[in-house]
Amino acid sequence: MRILVVCGAGASSTFVAQRVRHAAHAAGRDLTAVAGTEQSLPIDLDAADVVLVGPHLHDALDRIRRQAEYGAASVVLLPPDIFTDLDGTRTLALVDSALNGEHREPPADLPPATERNPA
Repeated sequence: MRILVVCGAGASSTFVAQRVRHAAHAAGRDLTAVAGTEQSLPIDLDAADVVLVGPHLHDALDRIRRQAEYGAASVVLLPPDIFTDLDGTRTLALVDSALNGEHREPPADLPPATERNPA
């Protein structure tokens, strides 16, 4: 399975891709994760099964979904606090949810979990 992590310039997606690769390896899973940018998306989509989209690209999500539908890749908008997932296990769980059709995205204006008040 191939995961494509997309962000604006490729820096934050590199960290997320590396962490999800480590989590998959630790779980004994055969998974590759690569970083890409919004500009490289048309080329990178060819081999992607799941596209993880950085939270800062939420305005581009519909366009990314339209591009990904030709290759039948699942598209997941990452939550704003995804960069706190230092071991990649939470990101890997989002990948699994997307593949199982269980993923529901948080509203785009939802603050990170650390800022929400559970009232």
